[in-house]
Amino acid sequence: MKRFSIFKVIQLSVLVIMSLISIFLLLKPGVKQYVFSSVEATTLFIMIWLVLIISFIFILVDLRLISSMKSNYHSLYGVAYSDPLSGIPNRFSCDILIEKYVDSKLPSDIGCIMIDITNLPDINNSYSHAIGNRTIKEFSDILFSCSLSLCFVGRNGGNKFLAIFEDCTQDKLNSFLKKVKDRVAFRNKRADAIPIEYRAGCALNSQEHLTNITELIALANKRIYETSETGR
Repeated sequence: MKRFSIFKVIQLSVLVIMSLISIFLLLKPGVKQYVFSSVEATTLFIMIWLVLIISFIFILVDLRLISSMKSNYHSLYGVAYSDPLSGIPNRFSCDILIEKYVDSKLPSDIGCIMIDITNLPDINNSYSHAIGNRTIKEFSDILFSCSLSLCFVGRNGGNKFLAIFEDCTQDKLNSFLKKVKDRVAFRNKRADAIPIEYRAGCALNSQEHLTNITELIALANKRIYETSETGR
């Protein structure tokens, strides 16, 4: 679609250049006199300009359709790969990234963090599911802002989130966790805020030496309730 758009833009540019050249030539007395010297020449001139104008209109229509198709494509992409509640990548997106490593040896510089909003059931029961959904959205926004230039973050279903780090070090994991902790603490200080409580489990393959990414994720998930890494 991108190549087709470029082709249409080139087509439009050539058409504009041809039109400008035609106008320039028509301004010359000799050419103008020849064009209007006979009915046949005038008719041919008018037909050429009609073709140019119609071509110009069709190219503009094509560009408009391409723009509409791109918009529809991005909308469908969002539906397929983004979680409608949180706005971040959904479970399907997580699975696609995981599949990247399924059939190959897991690199040592891969790390992951599983995160669980531990008090989400209490929020749903004490307030409402609408408030719980809002909590998920706010926490997702925090995770996404902390993940920029660091890692992939997606909602792995329910109240759990998955962060996957490529070219990972312990410092990167710690940096991400600190950012999340600080921003959750700042958010929880709001007068109207219902506190978010969460736990996180980490696994860095340079320390674990696993061969399968699902094992690494399972280990991080297991450590959610074994680690002291909590936030509120």
